[in-house]
Amino acid sequence: MDAKKIKMELIRQKNSNFKGNIYHFSQVHFAYNSNKIEGNRLTEEQTEAIFDTRSFIPKNDVLVKLDDLIEIKNHFKLFDYMIDNIDNPITKEMILTMHKILKRGTSDEDNPLYNVGGFKTIPNIIDIQNIIHTSNPEEVETDLNKLLNDYEKQDNVSLQDIIDFHVFFERIHPLSDGNGRVGRMLMFKECLKNNIVPFIVLDEEKAYYMQGLKEYNKDKKYLKDTILHFQDIYDNICDQLLNYEIKNDGKE
Repeated sequence: MDAKKIKMELIRQKNSNFKGNIYHFSQVHFAYNSNKIEGNRLTEEQTEAIFDTRSFIPKNDVLVKLDDLIEIKNHFKLFDYMIDNIDNPITKEMILTMHKILKRGTSDEDNPLYNVGGFKTIPNIIDIQNIIHTSNPEEVETDLNKLLNDYEKQDNVSLQDIIDFHVFFERIHPLSDGNGRVGRMLMFKECLKNNIVPFIVLDEEKAYYMQGLKEYNKDKKYLKDTILHFQDIYDNICDQLLNYEIKNDGKE
């Protein structure tokens, strides 16, 4: 499916309440998977219920953390912010705004150590099992400035450029928490901006995504192939949803 068409439909559908469209699917699927990767325990069905009705039914007395609920709800707002800013350049201010949207109302916001809406103040890592070291807090702004400046110098941004940006963004890990979710949202945005079919990283294939990040210096192809797989899935679903909408619009 044409990437420009996906972009146009997401913008057009943002203010509609129709369920079977690209925007609705993207909101639910993206919020569920991106948060699930980070340990959120809500199901995709519960995520969809929250998006549709602002309520959900707990399953089998499973404890639900308030932060899980809030971050799902905030991710919907983050997606809308991304759509409203598709064609704007990535800036430090945009990154911090995304962080603030994602973390607003969570327990992190009440803890000064997490510095919600600002850069990290304490060191962090990626993945406890397969540790990837990140920039120290005092290095964050310098490293991020270089990444943003180098990225903005490119005339024709490719999918490979977007993946490169994501890997280096994750290695800087500029935020106390939410780096993965903000980083994946930035990838989605940059794909739309540069007429590239976007994609959603799937939790069920998280291991391949994390392995690709870890081994990127040795093998760029592994992560790119994983992302091309995600891209094919999203592209096919968008094509089906658009055809369904056109078919139903044609009914009397």
